[in-house]
Amino acid sequence: MIRRRTRAEKFVQTGIVALLGGVLWLPGSAQDTSQPSGSPGIVKAVGTIKLIAGNTVTVASDSGSPMTVLIQDSTRMVRTEPGAKDLKSATPITAQDLQVGDRVLARGKMTDSGKDLLAATIIVIKAGDVAAKQQQEREDWQKRGTAGLVTAVDANGGTIVVQNSTMAGSKTTTIRVAKDTIIRRYAPDSVKFDDATPGTIDQVKIGDQLRARGTRSADGSEIVAEEIVSGTFRNIAGTVISSDAADNSVTVRDLSTKKPVTLKINADSQLRNLPPVVAQRIAARLKHPGNATGGAAPAQGAPSEARASEEAGSGGGLRRSGGAPDFQQILNRMPAVTLADLQKGAAVMVVATEGSASSQPTAVTLLTGVEDILTASPDSSRAAMLLSPWNLGGMDAAAANQ
Repeated sequence: MIRRRTRAEKFVQTGIVALLGGVLWLPGSAQDTSQPSGSPGIVKAVGTIKLIAGNTVTVASDSGSPMTVLIQDSTRMVRTEPGAKDLKSATPITAQDLQVGDRVLARGKMTDSGKDLLAATIIVIKAGDVAAKQQQEREDWQKRGTAGLVTAVDANGGTIVVQNSTMAGSKTTTIRVAKDTIIRRYAPDSVKFDDATPGTIDQVKIGDQLRARGTRSADGSEIVAEEIVSGTFRNIAGTVISSDAADNSVTVRDLSTKKPVTLKINADSQLRNLPPVVAQRIAARLKHPGNATGGAAPAQGAPSEARASEEAGSGGGLRRSGGAPDFQQILNRMPAVTLADLQKGAAVMVVATEGSASSQPTAVTLLTGVEDILTASPDSSRAAMLLSPWNLGGMDAAAANQ
């Protein structure tokens, strides 16, 4: 006998994915509050609990607007796990089980004042479950993933070729896209991974940055992708013209185009300085891609710089299973810099968003201390592309934004 789904389960089939997507990379903009949910007058709020006062819960919604949710005696409340597609295994909970930081999807009607949501249903994902799932996802992306710049796209044949430029040279990987492959695109004006929107293979362009995970062939040359995230990012190598801490922006003269580019800096932008010994090691790799040491001078800096150099040159415990260093972790260990540190004439390498007609590009990663690298590579774009796998090669920075 075919069991008819309850109204709540029908809602979950379309709504739970949006809730979990807010945790695991579906766009927050798609989970807007005060949007119709299938019945007249029914609205929903999706976001993170910021305040609990008795039966009143303040939710920081993914759409950016706070929402006050009122729990009634009749409100159905359940806890589910990240990745759930229905409520079959959900556990009933009470208001006392809620905690700040939990992810919630609340559904109901607005009060007469139009300010508060009278919840009929509340679906909860505990903050600890979110963190555990994010860690599991990060590890899976590291273990079964690859990243690089797109060099070829065959939408009809379902293949994408990416090139991963590292200090040791370049490697190409063919990504095979199936009907059930999840495809997402970064937003043109956002550095947040969870702002990525559902996409298609037709949107992927040559020059895009792409990250894929799935089943890798024995020789590592192909991946049958389960999930793909791509976006158009700008790789810029240049010198600082000016920086404006009040406006949170920096203007850089692009060495390739000889034109100035103004970049926005926000809380998600990663600004790091490469110690001289690390920059020298990378420069040596650019001159001698196949040489593990590149003839670089011994580390002369502080112990922390020497360790960073060893990690950048030989792995230092930061290598992935495929043998390539995890550059995101290396970057995380580099000293942070501020806009005030960006002096006129300083050499920088930048990965930035594409920007849009209404917004300037936003810096994703900006590195200083790169003079030796740019000197070693007359092709400034090649030097700047080294940042590409650093930006998308690890999911840590992205997941931290969720």
